[in-house]
Amino acid sequence: MPTSPLMPQRRKLLGGAMLSLGGLLALANTATPASAQGRRMSHAAQDAELLNAAIALEHEGIAAYQIAAESGLLAPPVLQVGIRFQGHHNQHRDELIAGVRRLGGTPVAAQTNAEYATAIGAASLRTQADVLQLALRLERGATNAYLGLVPPLHNADMENLVARLAADEAYHVAVLANALQQEIPVAGMMFG
Repeated sequence: MPTSPLMPQRRKLLGGAMLSLGGLLALANTATPASAQGRRMSHAAQDAELLNAAIALEHEGIAAYQIAAESGLLAPPVLQVGIRFQGHHNQHRDELIAGVRRLGGTPVAAQTNAEYATAIGAASLRTQADVLQLALRLERGATNAYLGLVPPLHNADMENLVARLAADEAYHVAVLANALQQEIPVAGMMFG
């Protein structure tokens, strides 16, 4: 995909915070202060940490779409969809950054595209189908990660934000699965 002003910012966000869903949930269960005020402060800090893990996922996604765009493997219409999805991820990142700041936290910085390329195995991408499979895997993982973040969050506004982001990611999954001509799953409850 061609470079856009939004793409470099996405790369900075992962910053070593590629946490599994289990790791995200472990973060959610770490603080148990004695006072109510301490709990509120701890809850805000805890929510900020969870949102930072989500920011890291968004950084990775932004970088992955940038790497795909620059790969030369995508047909123009597929490239345009990737650019659109990357724009969605930039918006997600920005909303999450604003949420972390509202909670009094510091947003996590992104890594370099080269670090992301290594982390996602970009060197193994040989065809457009390879790129689409990678995007599908990352989008499916993001959907599940966001669904897993909703229960441990303490702030209703942040719960709403994360649920909305999960819906966007699920949409991306549907589009990518269709592009790969995957059959519609027989069973429901495809995420979570």
